[in-house]
Amino acid sequence: MKESIEVIKQRFHIIGNASLLNRAIEVAMQVASTDLSVLITGESGTGKESFSKIIHALSPYRRGNFIAINCGAIPEGTIDSELFGHEKGSFTGALESRKGYFEETNEGTIFLDEIGEMPLATQTKLLRVLEYGEYVKVGSSRVEKTKVRVVTATHVNLLYAIKEGTFREDLYYRLNTVPITIPPLRERGADVILLFHKFASDFAAKYRMKPLALTPAAKELFLTYAFPGNIRQLKNIVEQMALLEKEIVITPEVLEKYLPSEAKYALPVLYKKWMHNGSTEKAFIYGMLLDLKREVAELKELILDPSVSPVKQQGYMPHVEHFPAEYKQENLDVPLLDREYSLKTVEDKQPPATAQEPIKKLSIEAQEQVLIRKSLQKNHGNRKHAADDLGISERTLYRKIKQYEIEAYSYKLKK
Repeated sequence: MKESIEVIKQRFHIIGNASLLNRAIEVAMQVASTDLSVLITGESGTGKESFSKIIHALSPYRRGNFIAINCGAIPEGTIDSELFGHEKGSFTGALESRKGYFEETNEGTIFLDEIGEMPLATQTKLLRVLEYGEYVKVGSSRVEKTKVRVVTATHVNLLYAIKEGTFREDLYYRLNTVPITIPPLRERGADVILLFHKFASDFAAKYRMKPLALTPAAKELFLTYAFPGNIRQLKNIVEQMALLEKEIVITPEVLEKYLPSEAKYALPVLYKKWMHNGSTEKAFIYGMLLDLKREVAELKELILDPSVSPVKQQGYMPHVEHFPAEYKQENLDVPLLDREYSLKTVEDKQPPATAQEPIKKLSIEAQEQVLIRKSLQKNHGNRKHAADDLGISERTLYRKIKQYEIEAYSYKLKK
């Protein structure tokens, strides 16, 4: 009998209603009844093992054993023995024969997490298991047979690993018959609040206390935080607050103490399409940095000599369409130094640049602060409208407000 998505969520304790999450569950349910290999991709802490359990529970292999193996946690010298077993005396310390995981889980399911960490030599043996259902124990010459459902997972881009020579291309295409992508927590919207309440309730029962509650402002902060550690990080944060906080009502000031400072001012959150177009997150970030470097160089050239600037020659202002109408300058013949909004600092007190140091006194960050403050003032502190005016995401605007210590809420009081 085909079980609904909601029944699966209850059965495997999956919390959330995000469309990307529901789609991943639907694919897992559809592929479970087949013998196809499944590759689960997703960031660390997104719950990839839960999806492997869904596939096992709904598959013809459900009567067999299920075992989850973290390939990155097994030393390279022993992983072959762990997976395929070994014979007595095959290496130092092999005092007796031992069954491997593929023998132990025969007619069952084996979940290989962090498959990208598997050594190349072991990848070759795994490919033979997938193709022919055969393997050879360490120290033996006898071919063993096995019938195991293999589900793999990784948080890295295997296509990049192939280019780096650390992962076999033929194994990748054998594993990636059906891909399932688990969305990161930051792309699941209100699921963050649902998970918070679930964890708060669990820890309240565990520590015999009242469950934690969030103020509206704290909820907003939770929704804009990137959660690089995903669900695992959220759970740890809730448990820390449950243990350490005397008050059960959590405000933004309290929440700030438990959010790692290195993640508060991170780069803007990357859109999920990087996983589908064959690039990597690292390559995407490098591209962003190169674009920024190029634009800064163009800006410097425009300031030093507008007559030879490639910006003037091509007749456009980079990203000018993202600025509010009152900040746009159509006349590119007016030097940037003469434009009203270009060199004003937040307090309009910065001294003019000297001839010897025309660049040192210029502050792009100061101009960014001016635009943010003016946009917030124009929109009476409404970050969503201000972000729309500036042509950036609300999450990026929130990060900038925190970075520059702009009192965003004070604008609401001036309305």
